[in-house]
Amino acid sequence: MIDSFIEGKGLAVTHQAPPASLSLPVRGMTCAACSTRLERVLGKIDGVEQALVSLAAERADIRFDPALATPERLVDAIVKAGFQADLSQSGDEDLDRAEADYAAESRRQLIALGISAALTLPLVGQMGLDLAGIHWMIPAWIQLLLAVPVQFWIGGRFYAGAWTSLKGGIGNMDVLVVLGTSAAFGLSAWHVVAGDAHHGNLYFEGAAVVITLVLLGKTLESRAKRSAAGAIRALMRLRPDIARVERDGAIIEVPAALVAVGEVVVVRPGEIVAVDGRVLDGQSQMDESLITGESLPVTKEPGDSVVAGAVNGDGLLRVEATRVGKESTISRIIRMVQGAQASKAPVQQLVDRVSAVFVPVVAAIALACFLGWWLMGGDLQTAFVAAVSVLVIACPCALGLATPTGIMVGTGVAARHGILIKDAEALERAHQVTVVVFDKTGTLTEGRPAVANVTALDGDGAGLLSLAASAQQGSEHPLARAVLAAVPVGERVAVSAFQSLPGRGFSAMVAGRALLIGSRRLMNERGIDLSALSSDADEAIGRTVMWVADSGKLLGFIAVADPVKPSAVKAVTALTALGVETVMLTGDNARAARAVADSVGITRVVAEVLPEDKAAEVEKLKRGGVVAMVGDGVNDAPALAAADIGVAMGTGSDVAMQAAGITLVRGDPSLLAEALSLSRATTAKIRQNLFWAFGYNVIAIPAAALGLLTPVIAGAAMAMSSVSVVSNSLLLRRWRMR
Repeated sequence: MIDSFIEGKGLAVTHQAPPASLSLPVRGMTCAACSTRLERVLGKIDGVEQALVSLAAERADIRFDPALATPERLVDAIVKAGFQADLSQSGDEDLDRAEADYAAESRRQLIALGISAALTLPLVGQMGLDLAGIHWMIPAWIQLLLAVPVQFWIGGRFYAGAWTSLKGGIGNMDVLVVLGTSAAFGLSAWHVVAGDAHHGNLYFEGAAVVITLVLLGKTLESRAKRSAAGAIRALMRLRPDIARVERDGAIIEVPAALVAVGEVVVVRPGEIVAVDGRVLDGQSQMDESLITGESLPVTKEPGDSVVAGAVNGDGLLRVEATRVGKESTISRIIRMVQGAQASKAPVQQLVDRVSAVFVPVVAAIALACFLGWWLMGGDLQTAFVAAVSVLVIACPCALGLATPTGIMVGTGVAARHGILIKDAEALERAHQVTVVVFDKTGTLTEGRPAVANVTALDGDGAGLLSLAASAQQGSEHPLARAVLAAVPVGERVAVSAFQSLPGRGFSAMVAGRALLIGSRRLMNERGIDLSALSSDADEAIGRTVMWVADSGKLLGFIAVADPVKPSAVKAVTALTALGVETVMLTGDNARAARAVADSVGITRVVAEVLPEDKAAEVEKLKRGGVVAMVGDGVNDAPALAAADIGVAMGTGSDVAMQAAGITLVRGDPSLLAEALSLSRATTAKIRQNLFWAFGYNVIAIPAAALGLLTPVIAGAAMAMSSVSVVSNSLLLRRWRMR
């Protein structure tokens, strides 16, 4: 109807579909140049808004306009670029199939490596004898027979990779390996065919050893990268395939993805919870350690919430589903961790630019090295060996793995401790934080009122609390819920003649007593003298005081407060120890804010700030340093987005979590100091990796050009460079919370 009205006015109506996302495992990438080239290929397709390709995770994450591009077209582009991708493997990974594929690929790699090593060993053996002073040479034609399968069968993967890379207009690691080993093999084969082969002009062992060592390096690298991705697989294994649901008076097993919101799921002892929900019946303990980082089991009773992925203890529970399938907590955590691991840190942009020109620059250096030795020294053999060594030792792989492996391990460790990092930029930025701004309610405090103090004129505080709870039965007011929570149902009596007095309190009849409960203003209006307890009530700074009177006579008061989280003091202390300033930013009145701030150790307070003004206050603080804003409510979202780093409480609103770069799953503010500490450790690892990767090439390439290295030593160094970078990242798994 609306469209027709608009069209009737002569205007065109367009409906733009929201962007779609596709996440695909990609096989066949060997170095950073491959991931850079694939990003360029995907980025040129009409409708593709963003393409992020991770060498370490071996995944492509693509955001595109479904009206202009299709998943099939994207996969076809990946395949034409020379890589392997399967649309059936998009989205959530089938772990059983992935494990089977990895096991099969590992067996193929080990078999190829074993054959290559067996054929190479005799060639290396004669070289070893030569170094020991025993000059013995395997007949040239036998050396040729040993080297051919290594070069063209075992090493065929390098030729295929080099060809597809060059077709795409960019060189990768395979190009360097192929150029170096083919030169060594080709010259040696020529001498054999020409009949002038002797010990000084055969380089079969050099070519074979390089291929074998590169295969060894790739095998170790593959295992190390898989270990780095272990955290995400552990999370995926927390999602059960089957749920037991009550339907039509019976309990039936259905796929977990088909459970509907509102259905009742039965969770047996020892089972993994399939949905987020609320406990209806039963009592148990649950292990939520892999989701929230909480190491101790958590007691669950009727009314308590449970999360998908938690492991049930020894009790039987009936749970009403509130979030299912892709909206469950565990699925959202997995998506966030995968997104972080696929994202690129700002420093990676430099690495991508270097990788794009790395191979042609190295090829030019090798050619210059060959011509320099030959023309200036006249030694063709030395020139050849030096040029081959340059080609073999140069390694863009270490550069490509330096940043993403650090991010993979860092975000995985964080998730295991209940810290979710949205992307690599947030991880890298967090280590620079100098100011942390806390919201008060729900962040430093529990976010729900509780009875803090009861003062009765006759000294019977329990009796006064029981009267007040009886009077407020059925009320949904937050203060009423706080009082009701403090008194068991069995200790309450019937209430009648309840009358609400908006903005002031209420009146009610309880056990024949005419109770009046409310604010100081209400008591003053009714002429009730509060002087006997007025000074005591004034001491309840930061608390809401509910006065209680009976038939015009004061009985006492109940002070209700939002309790400070036990971990709040620990959080502020830990941040101070890290050299980070803490600030409280809240809309509450100054007295209440100051009371909470003093109790946790925060000295700087900005109070009575409207929600719409919080972002402006954060902008002011950003002038003095890098600011992290911590909040949990919808009203905190603008401030979280305005901060350099937004930190949301996992117990808060979804809007806050969407706006934040970091989420503390169990709502514990002390985790923030751990998040900053882990960010510093991860950033340090990335810097170490980049220093090693750049330093390796800066030192190794000139050394090879100067003739200080043989192709065999160069091949070993190149193979180990990538392994060392990934292994250094894996050391992050030793990080422990303080």
